[in-house]
Amino acid sequence: MKKASLVGAFFVSAIWLSGAQAFCPAPAGLTSVTVQRVIDGDTLRLGDGRSVRMIGLNTPELGKQGRSDEPFAVAARQRLQALVEASGGRVGLRPGKQAQDHYGRTLAHIYSASGANLEAQMLADGLGFQVAVAPNVDLVACQQAAERSARQAGRGLWRQSPVVKSGQIQRSGFAVVSGRVSKVQRNRGGIWIELHDSLVLRVAPNLVGQFDNARWPALKDKQIEARGWIVDRSRRGGLQSGQSRWLLPLTDPSMLQTPR
Repeated sequence: MKKASLVGAFFVSAIWLSGAQAFCPAPAGLTSVTVQRVIDGDTLRLGDGRSVRMIGLNTPELGKQGRSDEPFAVAARQRLQALVEASGGRVGLRPGKQAQDHYGRTLAHIYSASGANLEAQMLADGLGFQVAVAPNVDLVACQQAAERSARQAGRGLWRQSPVVKSGQIQRSGFAVVSGRVSKVQRNRGGIWIELHDSLVLRVAPNLVGQFDNARWPALKDKQIEARGWIVDRSRRGGLQSGQSRWLLPLTDPSMLQTPR
């Protein structure tokens, strides 16, 4: 019975791996590299010592400094480990237009030996969230499609909605939030989208041109869903009277959706 279960799991995995290839096909000219170890669900350590942060994927955080593992964090690391092992411990690397993040990690898309994009695979399995940070946004559409398939099927972290209502935010860090827009304004600081609770979304001035600016007036009173890394402005000493405590910077148009 155990053997049959494992065989069944293999075929399910193979089906989704094939699906991931359809979402984000492999380009030509990938650099083949050896993986030394899987750090977490979206980060690898290569044989040459580099740490690689996978572009377009954000998985739940493993526990650090006394914090517990977030739901599906261990499952995400184990799944990525299995995908790397199935690829013979070697993967194809496609560096991003921005080659490194502020931690010094290499930013890249990762492909298996069979040509499957591993970010899309993790998203299709429901083990991470699609994210986009300019200028590394080339695969946004296919990665969104991969996440959408998991969401519609209720796989992984989408079995129970991980979306947090804007009035229920309790800490900084990555989140997918929903709320109703009360005000939209533009000034030298960019575009500011205030929700009815204690959250404001911001598009920085250098990113305003990436968004459809004709869309802003129509957002008032609309229910929206946004994702990104929330900042607690009260802890930075930057909270002024009348301002929202929580700030969510929008890094790409795909990080803001109007549910149908």
